[in-house]
Order: sequence, then structure tokens, then C-alpha cells
Amino acid sequence: MRDLLRPLLVLFVLLTALTGGIYPLVVTGIGKAFFAEQVSGSLVRRDSQLWGSRLIGQSFAEPKYFWSRLSATTPMPYNGASSGGSNLGPANPALLDAVRARIDALQKADPRNPLPIPVDLVTASASGLDPHESPAAALYQVARVARERHMDVVRLRELVLAHVEGPQWSVFGEPRVNVLSLNLALDRAQ
Repeated sequence: MRDLLRPLLVLFVLLTALTGGIYPLVVTGIGKAFFAEQVSGSLVRRDSQLWGSRLIGQSFAEPKYFWSRLSATTPMPYNGASSGGSNLGPANPALLDAVRARIDALQKADPRNPLPIPVDLVTASASGLDPHESPAAALYQVARVARERHMDVVRLRELVLAHVEGPQWSVFGEPRVNVLSLNLALDRAQ
């Protein structure tokens, strides 16, 4: 029995050290050497102050900012520890009520806006943490933000278009706008 137990225990200790210690340290070291910003959470700082991460959506409620997609995380919006959608189906009355409420809020904030409201402004992403919205969602908000900041609509539209990111690796996904980056650029432009 002892002859069987010793190799098992040695193998257990070696694999634990390898997979639980050595491998994570090597992978983290490689990540920090080649992808330092991403390994650190893609944090965004302004004037030495942490403003957020380019990878997680932020809540912007003031009308002078571009609003992000809705977040379905609980107990607070954009909670990284609680990533996930609402699990409400398209025929669920609670989802329809939430969409109607968001449409009403958007129309109240900008009653003269003739553009159709993009779907990503009234629905949450699957993770509830999406930092991006469609260019249409950002462009829909230009008139409101320009009015609140007393900015030229054409200049603000150009700022939005300058922040449109193409599909990832030119293949995956759709063009998108990172709302945090756009709002920080908006503050700098004013």
C-alpha cells in the first residue's frame, strides 16, 4: 500500500505546485510583459484619477454625457461580480415595460429628436457590462448632448464618428463606440 501511496502523493504535490503556482505565475508574467494594460484591467485615468475601465460599461446619467447601454446586473448597474443578462424573453411583460420606460426617458430627454431610437439604447447586453454601443446609438444622442453643452452639433457628430471602432480584428462584431472614451474626449473637447 505504501508503495502505491507515495507516488500518488508526490504526483499530487507536483501537479498542485505546477498548475496552482508555477503555471499561473508564468502566464501572468507573460501577460504583464506583453499586454500590461490589458492584464491590469484596461483602466482609464484622467488627471491621475481612476475613471473606469474600457472593458466594463459605466453609468452616465447626466444629460450632458452620452448614455451607455442598460445594465441588467444586480444589485447595482455594471456590477462586474454579477455579470449576466436579465433572462427576460421578448414577450415578457417586465421586459416590455422596461423598454417602454427607457423609450419614454429618451423621448423626454430629447423630445424633438426625429431619429428612430436604436435598440441598444433600450435593451441590455447579454453580459450587462458592455462598454460599447452602436454608432447609431451615439449619433442618436448628439442633439441632446450638444444642447446641454452648448456645442456645435456638426463638431460633436465628428467627435462621435472619430470614436467609432471597427470590428475586432476587422472580422468579429460590428462597428462600435466606447462610451467612456467618448465621454472623456467630450470633456477634453470642451
